[in-house]
Amino acid sequence: MMRSTPFLTEAQPLDGYLVHVRFEDGTTANVDLSYLLDYGGVFKPLRDPAYFAQLHADAEAGTIVWPNDADIAPETLYAHAQQHAAAA
Repeated sequence: MMRSTPFLTEAQPLDGYLVHVRFEDGTTANVDLSYLLDYGGVFKPLRDPAYFAQLHADAEAGTIVWPNDADIAPETLYAHAQQHAAAA
């Protein structure tokens, strides 16, 4: 079955709330995820830069995940990556 959104294959935290992402279709970008700090709930711990940096690419989910199971919808993350890749 074909997915509409490519899976995330790599995610590396950079300075601040920038994250370098790579998707299985070759799309790469540095995306600013600081907008997540505006959300509460599972996203509240991300306000701590050290906690934010604990992100990783989850092969099963196809997106970024944090230790508390907070994640970003794969479609949203890919859309951000496409915008930043196009701007580069």
